Amino acid sequence: MSLQTLSRGLSVLERIAEREDGLTIAEIAQALGVHRAIAYRLVATLEEHLLVVRGDGGRISLGGGIVALASRVEPQLRARVRPLLQDLAERAGATAFLCVGHGSECVAIQVAEPKGMLLGVSYRVGSRHPLDRGAAGIAIAALRPEGPDDAEAVRRARTNGYAVTRGELQAGAVGVAAPIVYPDRSAFRIEGCVGVVALQDLDIDAAAKAALDCARRIADREA
Repeated sequence: MSLQTLSRGLSVLERIAEREDGLTIAEIAQALGVHRAIAYRLVATLEEHLLVVRGDGGRISLGGGIVALASRVEPQLRARVRPLLQDLAERAGATAFLCVGHGSECVAIQVAEPKGMLLGVSYRVGSRHPLDRGAAGIAIAALRPEGPDDAEAVRRARTNGYAVTRGELQAGAVGVAAPIVYPDRSAFRIEGCVGVVALQDLDIDAAAKAALDCARRIADREA
């Protein structure tokens, strides 16, 4: 059984996050289907925790407390994913990565290399590239709602469940990436993918299977 007040508070945050210009108390009340007095109390509580702020004209926007919480998501995720990513690197015999979507770009937030690897791809934490290039970018783009302008590679990734690219980010590099698809019950979701990249030819089928397995294990662990 869910706690109604907590559920409503979370709904307020979700509604506000959807609007760049924020919401008024009246708009929040209407969106939740509650009396304005209830909406006011919810907002006041969120204000106490710095999760929302009141701006010009009484519009409510997300506050600094949200930023502080969000800043801890990626470090905690990296720590939990590290052993799974290392296992992926060992299984594929290639550099493994965890990437997340940041607007129109893909950013690597965790990288693992198999033990004893002599020659690897220059793919480091903080590396970023457009979503329309590289296996990781395409895998993340495949998580987003379908659109008429989607590239064929994105459509193919949705169908196959993973993306494969060759030489798009580095000459001779082959990449395979699987989007992280969370169960419907999951309250935690991050727009991300895991995969591997190598300078030599990969066993694509084996790499894809390993990446899909890693993505599933991450989603199940975070659910």
